[in-house]
Amino acid sequence: MNARSEDALTPVLQVVGLRKRYGDHLALDGVDFEVHAGEVVAVLGPSGSGKSTLVRCIDQLESIQGGAMYLDGELLGYERHRDGVRPLRDTDVQRQRRRMGMVFQQFNLFPHWTVLRNITEAPIKVHGVAPGEARDRAMELLTRVGLADKAQAHPRQLSGGQQQRVAIARAVATQPRILLFDEPTSSLDPELVDEVLQVMKDLAESGMTMIVVTHELDFARHAADRCVFMADGQVIEDRPSGAFFDHPESTRLRTFLTRTSGTVVGGTA
Repeated sequence: MNARSEDALTPVLQVVGLRKRYGDHLALDGVDFEVHAGEVVAVLGPSGSGKSTLVRCIDQLESIQGGAMYLDGELLGYERHRDGVRPLRDTDVQRQRRRMGMVFQQFNLFPHWTVLRNITEAPIKVHGVAPGEARDRAMELLTRVGLADKAQAHPRQLSGGQQQRVAIARAVATQPRILLFDEPTSSLDPELVDEVLQVMKDLAESGMTMIVVTHELDFARHAADRCVFMADGQVIEDRPSGAFFDHPESTRLRTFLTRTSGTVVGGTA
């Protein structure tokens, strides 16, 4: 077996029994799943199902109350201590987060910085990349997302779709082990959605490891390797995207797909 095949068998991300509570509300109730190198996993489900909470927990923007998460086998957020675990120091949490990229619903670009600086700041200041190398990498990414001519523009001069493409370039610029997307097209006008999805499809085809929380069914069907359906904080189905859409096993998934697609979706033959 070659190194690439071995890498494909080792989970980049492993989530085991994850639990997250907000007061009396159990937002995540024992979530289990894995993501392997080069895999694109789309996470779908109704509002309030726990999709966004899941990726925010993975990125350690939210604390957890149970279970565990591992990035390349390293426990996230905690360290072994005596017979149990204890929370990591903030500096160690930040070190772990630097290995992941996050693209939010809102673009979160710094308005007083140029597009180029928005992309180069983290590689230079956080990852220690030489300024010239960071600028070259940023320009390559801007060319890739079709915005090389906007390098010296400020976010206010861009459309929402352009800002989200810059946000994606910024996340990729740090060369993360895995990219997390939290409904990246939900705040865009309909006519701007396709330009962002095309960039995401390009990343998927390039072999980037991705978790995409989305309501874009066409993207999930054609760009994702697997689809995860969540409801009430639990994973209801986790299957290859073709079977997920064509032969849903649960009534809840069939109902969800029928409602969101506007067509009747059948079950397993």
